Amino acid sequence: MRILVTNCNTTEAMTKEIETGARAAASPGTEIVARTPKWGPESAEGWLDSFLSAAAVLDLLRTTEETFDAVVLAGFGEHGREGARELLDVPVVDITEAAAHLAGLLGRRYGVVTTLDRTCGLIEDSLHSAGVDRNCVAVVGTGLSVLELRDEERTESALLTAGLRARDAGAEVLVLGCAGMTGLDRKMSAMLDVPVVDGVAAAVRLAESLVALGLRTSRAGSYARPLEKHRAWPGA
Repeated sequence: MRILVTNCNTTEAMTKEIETGARAAASPGTEIVARTPKWGPESAEGWLDSFLSAAAVLDLLRTTEETFDAVVLAGFGEHGREGARELLDVPVVDITEAAAHLAGLLGRRYGVVTTLDRTCGLIEDSLHSAGVDRNCVAVVGTGLSVLELRDEERTESALLTAGLRARDAGAEVLVLGCAGMTGLDRKMSAMLDVPVVDGVAAAVRLAESLVALGLRTSRAGSYARPLEKHRAWPGA
């Protein structure tokens, strides 16, 4: 089984971190291939970045000559999920949606801890469009930008503070709301005494399940093939 994992920004170091987290979660025999968009934002920190990121990731997906059995979109709350499902013949799993689904299996209410406060609304909308927002009681920012997550000690402290706020709001399960937080789930779970879901790990495992079950995106209606006349791209 071969799974393509796409970073939502152009920071290669973050792609490597995401790749490490994805490989740690994957089953034996699953090959993880992580790729960085050729253009787009260095980090996705809001609406404009998210739309640019979506276009860049879709461009990556439409031009790659590699073969794979499923795609994991490693951008928490970013746009592009629905477009990728129209574009590709293999299952597409978004880390936002995947983490929320697993959180719903572990507790009645969950909360998300993420980066800057300005991204909270974007994540709330992504959860709503995926139909998994009903039991989300809080989306809490840590005040850290995506690239600031490289400071491990500062990140852990900020996550602990945000996690406590989400737990006090009624969250029984927490979700790490950025792919750059991958690998911190167990440490945060021990510190906060609640289950913590890593979106990258959740998406990889769900992607494996879909492939193993022989399931693909439905073409009946919402994710029907895009019309040919709508496939114009810059430089195409």
